[in-house]
Amino acid sequence: MAFEYHRILVAVDGSDASELAFNKAVDIVLRNNAKMFLAHVIDTRTITTVAPEVYDQTLAARSENYAQSLLDEYKEKASKKGVTDIETHVEIGSPKIKIPKDLAKKYESDLIICGATGMNAVERFLIGSVSESITRYASCDVLVVRS
Repeated sequence: MAFEYHRILVAVDGSDASELAFNKAVDIVLRNNAKMFLAHVIDTRTITTVAPEVYDQTLAARSENYAQSLLDEYKEKASKKGVTDIETHVEIGSPKIKIPKDLAKKYESDLIICGATGMNAVERFLIGSVSESITRYASCDVLVVRS
């Protein structure tokens, strides 16, 4: 008997790697007749590192608007390919923690799908990749899609 996934969390950030992960996720969701949870986590460390003095409500609002429009685009693409049960979610915080510990638990995910990062070895050593962190801390299966 083949194993089926029922609740699939797809973490997207607009990168090429996340686009590949999304496309693979659509196929898996359709094959399993699963519910898709599309999520984007606004990384507050990135915003505050880039410009801590200009981090204000307008920057936060712009980030949330971008995230929601990104998720709306992905949701429309998935719908056009035949996915019928889709929820989107924007979260603020550290994607390394929010995705595997908070969102996966909230949605009772049995699979998380994300893209591999484009960081080089030094960047991975210094800050670690999001996909690596998801793999380490998730309590469900994780599929990291490589380009």
